[in-house]
Amino acid sequence: AFLVETAQGVTGLPLFIDTAEPHAMEAGIRACRNRAVINGFSLEPAKREAILPLAKKYDADIIGYLLRPDGHVSSSAEERLQIACAVYEACCKAGIERERLILDPIIVPVAWQDGNFQNREVLSVIRRLPDLLGFPVRTVAGLSNLTAAAGPQEKKLLLESACLCMLAEAGLSMVLMNIFHQEPLQFFVQLQAFV
Repeated sequence: AFLVETAQGVTGLPLFIDTAEPHAMEAGIRACRNRAVINGFSLEPAKREAILPLAKKYDADIIGYLLRPDGHVSSSAEERLQIACAVYEACCKAGIERERLILDPIIVPVAWQDGNFQNREVLSVIRRLPDLLGFPVRTVAGLSNLTAAAGPQEKKLLLESACLCMLAEAGLSMVLMNIFHQEPLQFFVQLQAFV
């Protein structure tokens, strides 16, 4: 609650409450003056049972991670889309309005053995979600996951720049990124000037 109150002292923007501890999550949500965004829940039983009900109780937006029930990332777009249906169904059963749901298809580090493949699948998932679920689904992705490995900073920023543009083109609604990495934002703005 202290952290939420402190952050609200310098911004009127919505706050993303990000913790795996349900009691801390609830304390943070209660302290929010504006609608909170719960970051987030997955099909893992403990998270589905402890965190998902908070979105209904406090009429909060909630991020649903497209992770398997064992907490692992699926490599294929098809499996992620099946998980998206299950996440949406869990929200409906909990009485959460579909407008409150934000889906995170999970960007993975390109250093993973199949990282490039998985991130191409993420683009496909983002494009297909609205048709699959039948409404304009909000999506979010953690851009910094992409470069979560050792390597030259200039190459990481170039990769983030290219990926940010591809995510936007696919229809991504919001991005979690390091705001001190100005290069991806500048590249994106320059690219938009040509469109």
